[in-house]
Parts: sequence; structure tokens; C-alpha cells
Amino acid sequence: MKTRHWDRIGNGGLTFTELGFGTAPLGNLYRAISDDDAHAVLTRAWDLGTRYFDTAPLYGLGLSETRLNRFLRDKPRDDYVLSTKVGRLLTRCERGEERDLIGKFFDVPARREVFDYTYDGVMRSLEFSLARLGVDRIDILFAHDLDIFTHGSQAALDAKLNEMMAGGYKALMSLREQGVIKAFGAGVNEWQSCQWLTEHGDFDLFLLAGRYTLLEQEALDSFLPLAENRGIGIVIGGPYNSGILATGPKPGAFYNYDPAPQHILDQVAKIEAICKRHGVRMVDAAFRFPLHHPAVVSVIPGGQGVAEVEANFTAATTEIPSALWADLKAERLIRDDAPVPA
Repeated sequence: MKTRHWDRIGNGGLTFTELGFGTAPLGNLYRAISDDDAHAVLTRAWDLGTRYFDTAPLYGLGLSETRLNRFLRDKPRDDYVLSTKVGRLLTRCERGEERDLIGKFFDVPARREVFDYTYDGVMRSLEFSLARLGVDRIDILFAHDLDIFTHGSQAALDAKLNEMMAGGYKALMSLREQGVIKAFGAGVNEWQSCQWLTEHGDFDLFLLAGRYTLLEQEALDSFLPLAENRGIGIVIGGPYNSGILATGPKPGAFYNYDPAPQHILDQVAKIEAICKRHGVRMVDAAFRFPLHHPAVVSVIPGGQGVAEVEANFTAATTEIPSALWADLKAERLIRDDAPVPA
């Protein structure tokens, strides 16, 4: 498994495997799976060489973190990179009182999420995550879901961003300065929030979900050049845009958590046709594409089954002919300024 070393501030940095593992599916995203099935998925990912794991309190309302606890218990702590999120605290509630989560997590603990980007909220979130994960340290903390997609309006997001910078940001800075964590940043669905945070603070890494893919490269306008200039690392989540770049433009294909609109189906069909012309699976091209940007340190698709893990490994290790990228640019399906091999 290929790796990428990142060290922005000279504290030794972190070594990421190009293929990381996003554990939202192990929190019973879309459907419930057993603890044993989740363990088998993680074990296969490890056996194939994956050494970067990302989780969050949101994923299964704590279930993803507790399933990682069992898996990581016998792994040498220096052998992997681990990130989780802050910005939500989980409180006990009665069964049925859980919020209707966008991600549609099933069969999860009776917990209610409370947004909290304050200093104390970040410190409490870290303490709870350490307990659920059963580890002695976490490498990266991402402020979770500071975006309009989650909070509903620009005004609501602005209030959360201000809360973060007034409190949570100071906690993250202190944790990094003390060496408790190696790095911090934000895990979001919109590149605009990444840019705002970069312009207002000293952030190390961003987990950007679905916004730099074969389908979307608007982040090249300003944010990605800014990140590259400042040495900020980018973890790419959602490389398949919720599935459509893996499944193809079939009826019912998902894009951004919803059924794909017709113009997206049409665009994906054109991309798929070029991939077929070069004898390449579209999912392989979709995985490899963001890794050509110099700021990207890892791509983290998830998976609820061993077959999905193996498919992601195939995508991560497939060589893509440079002519494919040239054809995608020639037909205006990816931007001319998108970094790809010559």
C-alpha cells in the first residue's frame, strides 16, 4: 500500500496510506450489520494494508467508535493513524427520541446529538471518544459538519463558525501545542467552509466529502490552491459522490445522499463511456483522480462488506492510462486545470 507523509508544522507529522477507511458504514449507515461483520470488514482492510481510519461520534451515535475499539485493541498504536470528530456531544435519550439523522443510521444506541463547538464541548468530546475507542491517543480531530448542508442556512452556519473560532478552535490549538493531538481541522461537505476556516485560523487538515471528484472540481477555483500554498493536507471523503461513480448511471443511483438528477446521470454516462473506451472501471478512475492533487494525503471510501473493501483496494492500486485523463479533459468532463499525470 502506497503512503504519503505529511508534516506541516515540523512536529513529525503523520504517514497516511493512500487508501484510508471511512467508518460511517460501520455505524449502520443505511442498513444494520452485526459486530462480527464490522470486525471482518476492518480486519480485511488491515490485511490489505490500510492504516488510516476515520470515525466520528455521529456515525451510529457512537457505534462506529465502539466497533473500532474491539478491532484496534491488539494493534500497536504507532502502526496506524486515527481521526475522529468534535462538534457533537451524545446524550442519553428514550428510544424513539433520536433525531431523524440525514445519514439514516439504523439499530443504534438511544442517544441524541447536541451540537457543541465550544471549548468545553471539544474537550468533553475528545474525552468521550477516547473512552469509546479505548485508545490512549487520537492523531487528528476534525470539527464536524460546519456547513450549510448540516445547519440549514448561511446564518445558522455563521453562528456555528463563530462559536467554533471563539471556543473550540482555542481548545484544538491547545491540544496540538501540548502534543495531545498531532493535527486538527474540519470534516465538512462544502469547500467554502474549508476556505473560510483557512482564512481565519491555523488549520492542518481538512476532510472534504464529495467536493473534489470526477464530478466536481469547483474547489480548484480558490480553496485547493490556498491549501497547497499553506501546506494543508486534504483527506477526500465521498470519492464516489454517494455511490454513482461506483455504480454507474443506473436507475436509482445515489448522488449526494439522494437519487441522482438527470443531468448528473447524463454526465456520469459520458465519463463511464470514456472509461470503457480505455478498458478502465469508472470506480477505479474515480478513486485515483483526487490523489493526483498535491495537497491530497488520502482517499477514504467506506464499506459494509469485505467485497467492498477489496473493490476499494483494487481501485487504489489500479494504474490509469494518462490518455484517459486527456480524453476527459478534451470532452470537458474534468477541468483543464485539474492535476493529472501528463
